[in-house]
Amino acid sequence: MTSNDSHEEAHIVPYRTLINVWVALLVLTGITVAAALANLKQMAIFTALLVATAKCTLVLLYFMHLRWENKVFAYMFIAVIATFAVFLGLTFADYSFRGV
Repeated sequence: MTSNDSHEEAHIVPYRTLINVWVALLVLTGITVAAALANLKQMAIFTALLVATAKCTLVLLYFMHLRWENKVFAYMFIAVIATFAVFLGLTFADYSFRGV
C-alpha cells in the first residue's frame, strides 16, 4: 500500500438509534397525515414541506450515515437545503402576489 491510499472506517449505528429514528419518522408521517386532514388553508403546504424536510434530514443523517461523514458533505447538504429554500420562497412569493 502506498501512503496515498484512502482508508475508510465502517461506522456501525446501534439498533436503538435506528429504532428511535424510525419512530421519529413514523411520528412525522402522522403529523403529515394530520396536517393533510386538518383545514390549515395556506399553511398546509408549508407544514407538509417542513415535515418532509425534517424526515429527509433524519434519513440522510442516520440511514445514509451523513452524520459520521466528512464535514464537507454536511456543508454541501446545508447549501442544497438553503438553495432549495430560496427557490421555494421565491416561488411562493411570486404566487402570493399574483392576485389570483
